[in-house]
Amino acid sequence: MSEDRDVLQFFLDTDRDLLQDAFRFAQHQVRETITRYPDFYPMYTKNGRWRHDGPAWTDWCDGFLPGMMFIFAKHSQNNGSGAFWLEQATRYTKPLEPRKNDEDVHDLGFLFMSSYYRWLQLTREPALNDILIEAGRTMALRYQSHGQYLCSFIAAESLFIDIMMNVGIIFYAARETGDKQLRDLAMQHCLTTRRFLVRGDGSTAHEGIFDPETGEFLRQSTQQGYRSDSCWSRGLAWAIYGFTIAWEYSRDVRFLSTAEACARYFLNHSNSDGIPPWDFTAPMPSRNLLDTSAAAIAASALLRLNRTVVDRDRAHIYWSAAILILRSLCEKYLAKKDKKWEGILKGGVYHVHRELGVDESVMWGEYFFVEALGHVLRQI
Repeated sequence: MSEDRDVLQFFLDTDRDLLQDAFRFAQHQVRETITRYPDFYPMYTKNGRWRHDGPAWTDWCDGFLPGMMFIFAKHSQNNGSGAFWLEQATRYTKPLEPRKNDEDVHDLGFLFMSSYYRWLQLTREPALNDILIEAGRTMALRYQSHGQYLCSFIAAESLFIDIMMNVGIIFYAARETGDKQLRDLAMQHCLTTRRFLVRGDGSTAHEGIFDPETGEFLRQSTQQGYRSDSCWSRGLAWAIYGFTIAWEYSRDVRFLSTAEACARYFLNHSNSDGIPPWDFTAPMPSRNLLDTSAAAIAASALLRLNRTVVDRDRAHIYWSAAILILRSLCEKYLAKKDKKWEGILKGGVYHVHRELGVDESVMWGEYFFVEALGHVLRQI
């Protein structure tokens, strides 16, 4: 038994050193970015550089940079860098406030839960809560009552799997205000997404198309996956994470079972090191393109599942899988050896069809990688 404990401790120590080194490197890269490009909000790199003239497609990433800095601030509260990171995080968060009334995007959860929510958790300033509530109410304006879903920025008839990552801000606003109508709306969106975008094997479609006047579901579609009936890996990672959040707010077991079904598909179809192809059902050689951002999101989602499920065997599976993914990201994709690369993780994918941010660093990959690292480092 003592030999087993020694082996376990060896792996814990090895993982701790590897992840701590990656966390320090992440801080270094973010510090370099805000020094090199002050007041700039990156989205994806081009040849390893954040600042370029590439298009954005949509504006949804501005909360991730301050979000990472709030994570650094939380982990640095007992040393001198904590005040620096908090100051920079708030500096980059304040300009986002007007977007609490932005009705043109479906990404207010990404924007505000990564920034203002983390700020609130650190300082407990009541005014920050008011901003989050307002953003949640704005997000709720996307609700299509006939189909019972929150529409994407594309059109009223479009439902994205990504919105599972944004419905949480409506749940939050409902909880903080006691607004039952808001909560019911968020619940219905999750149930509609579960019914029409999550397949029986746990794979997911990126998009659902509805008749906006009758609410009739017409077909599955995609904007970013290989095709309508394929499984875009980042969308699947959004589903694991988003349905876990929905369960945390609602305690509806249907959402937890959906998150676990999606997690099983992800784990069963990713490569042996835990890094998935950009689309699980794309043909070769397209499937050779991997997506580290989907891996980072999934790692953070699996850590949430680990904290959520009662069955300790399943919890251990999720923890072990998350550690495997993080270890692979740190060992194979960290940009540490490339002194000219400005991001943290290589190998991320934004939009294959539009040729945006393919095999580059992407801000959501950076953010969820840092989030997962921060969580694990508090546990080991």
